[in-house]
Amino acid sequence: MGRRVTMADVAREANVSLMTVSRVVNRKEGISEPTAQRVREVIERLGYRPSGIARSLATRRTGTLGLVVPDNANSFFSVLARGAEHVAYQEGYSIFLCNTEEETDRELAVLQSLEDKEVDGIILCSSRLGKDELRGAVAHLPFTVLVNRRLDDEGIGSVMIDDEHSGQTATQHLLKAGHRAIGLLAGPLNSYSGQRRARGYHTVMQAANLEPDLGWIVNCPPKVEGGMQAAHKLLATHPEVTALVCYNDLVAVGALKACAQMGLSVPGDVAVVGHDDIELAELVTPALTTCRVARYEIGSQAVQLLLEHISGCQTGCEEMVFRPELIVRASAP
Repeated sequence: MGRRVTMADVAREANVSLMTVSRVVNRKEGISEPTAQRVREVIERLGYRPSGIARSLATRRTGTLGLVVPDNANSFFSVLARGAEHVAYQEGYSIFLCNTEEETDRELAVLQSLEDKEVDGIILCSSRLGKDELRGAVAHLPFTVLVNRRLDDEGIGSVMIDDEHSGQTATQHLLKAGHRAIGLLAGPLNSYSGQRRARGYHTVMQAANLEPDLGWIVNCPPKVEGGMQAAHKLLATHPEVTALVCYNDLVAVGALKACAQMGLSVPGDVAVVGHDDIELAELVTPALTTCRVARYEIGSQAVQLLLEHISGCQTGCEEMVFRPELIVRASAP
């Protein structure tokens, strides 16, 4: 392997000082265009690549961002991550992707690790931390954008999904189809998205003068197994329930499995509505009715918003809101 080309090699070949090469590399003013062009030609000819460490010392930037998700096995977050990485790459940044496994202790440890790595900013998705704990965790970070959480603190951006609207939309769809006993598989207790979706569900049910039985609402892990166990429990104890609003599509797929195991047809005996519209939603039988979320766009816009904060944006870069769209398929026509 050949010796790495250094800035000194470029300076010697271009017959300029190290300071001149440094100013050209870091796009500083004060160098004539002919000299700058000569240095750039030597850089290209020698194949010089600036040291990331040296550049970060000069610019006080590392060119890295942190992306924290609760479950990277969930395709909602993998697609979001692709959107984030696409924009980051275009803007010259690399991303550290960190998974918290839905655990608050691990979330805190990940945030501390990213702070230690001196990333230029962090995107934190669906944080499970309480409000005060979250505020304390991000207080030491340089720039932060929250996905599906909101803090009123200055300098913290948010990319929100209108979860209350999607909870309302899913429930209204089932009411229009004639269902009255509508259950809710509400996801984790500490999910703020789940809380907002549940609020939308309650709003619509109460407006229709249908007070849900407490047993119609079951919290569950946001995975297939969690949905299957929760649906078993709910439908076994409340056979009057004819429809389920599910926290996400994985939970909804679990509900489909539970219905099959219990000999219940979907949608004949039980209609099922999911949330997110991941790829699996269209592949299962019956295909899921669900609330589609623009996952890729949420990731890309979160990075754009974070870079605006890093660049010094003061106003107009506080929050973006995405509204889900109901996609009607066979599980709840």
